[in-house]
Amino acid sequence: MAKRGGFPGGGIPGNMSNLMKQAQRMQKQMEEKAKELEEKTWEASAGGGAVTVTVSGKKEIVSVKILPEVVDPDDVEMLEDLIVAATNEALRLMEDETSKAFGQITGGLGGLGGFPF
Repeated sequence: MAKRGGFPGGGIPGNMSNLMKQAQRMQKQMEEKAKELEEKTWEASAGGGAVTVTVSGKKEIVSVKILPEVVDPDDVEMLEDLIVAATNEALRLMEDETSKAFGQITGGLGGLGGFPF
């Protein structure tokens, strides 16, 4: 009578075992890279350097630098726009580098293990 389902001997086949080991290595690499990226900062400027924003890998604004000559009480909107533009660019730079870093580890699979890429 033929056996149905399962694997001979009830164990995990060799290819599956290797795949599990590779997945564990990949997960460890991703965790290490995530920690490394959390500690890194990215900086972007707007208005020809009038406003510079630095963000961390934790997606937090670390600093905002504004040249004094840009502070015009009659044109607060322009200053606000420059801050938004510099912040968005710094966050974009961080996201791009994070995506590339994890893409190298996963071979472009993306979305594995709950990592934000």
